[in-house]
Amino acid sequence: MKITTTGSLGNVAKPLVQKLIATGHEVTVISTKEDKKTEIEALGAKAAIGSITDLEFLTEAFTGVDAVYTMMPPSMGATNMIQNIAAAGQVYVNAIKAANVNRVVLLSSVGADATEGTGPVGGVHRVEQIFHDQLTNINVTVIRSGFFYVNFFRDIPLIKNRGIFGNNYSGEDRLALTHSEDLSSAIAEELQANGNGFEVKYMVSDMATGNELAELFGKTIGKPDLTWTEIPDEQLKQGMLSGGLPPELAGLITELGQGVKAGIVMKDFFAKGGEANGKTKLVQFAEEFKNKYAQA
Repeated sequence: MKITTTGSLGNVAKPLVQKLIATGHEVTVISTKEDKKTEIEALGAKAAIGSITDLEFLTEAFTGVDAVYTMMPPSMGATNMIQNIAAAGQVYVNAIKAANVNRVVLLSSVGADATEGTGPVGGVHRVEQIFHDQLTNINVTVIRSGFFYVNFFRDIPLIKNRGIFGNNYSGEDRLALTHSEDLSSAIAEELQANGNGFEVKYMVSDMATGNELAELFGKTIGKPDLTWTEIPDEQLKQGMLSGGLPPELAGLITELGQGVKAGIVMKDFFAKGGEANGKTKLVQFAEEFKNKYAQA
């Protein structure tokens, strides 16, 4: 098969590309960065350097392929992020139609079913709707991921410097969590399958509350007294602003945590059975966390 992937060589895209090449497929990797070309080609893939917002470029990258993997960057621009993500989703749709692609996999997120109250996830909610409404007669599989395990690496400096681990939701709120290895495997499998119209599937590796995460990570890194801290919204936002995040993105991330606390983000996943179908469990990831913590 000829397959085009987006996401450059990120946490999900790189293992995806490796899996597809190992299976004998011809892969083109879209990246905005010219300096990624050598690394992409070293994997055995073809590099297409350009922007997913460029319809002419994207159409060319999609022409003649059997399947495409599409993902949305977590933020696009310092302002109007949700609108920018939705606009990029529309470019995807226009390119898919122009290139006559018949198999599409879209990476989405828990909470994408909700119309509001989910922060940056609101962007992929809109993209899902655009794909659903406009890619008729095309086999589209939406894979909604849980929160990425690797995002917990961002908490390491605060744990090391202040002994704080938490977010702006309760330690009792149950989270759907995903390892990039499991996610890349699920995407690879779907790209090689025929699909069945428009489908939504979840890929979740494990589930845990904040309290359970604190206990597991604390024990693993030699801090058995580590507990979950529910951080006030404004304090969380100010911390992100002081770290250099644009105000709009800081506000959206704060809203995402509020959505977790309100039960909006995880609602559909748990309502549909809440199955953790990935192989990489949190106890395995805890060793990765331990190594990152030691290196920090």
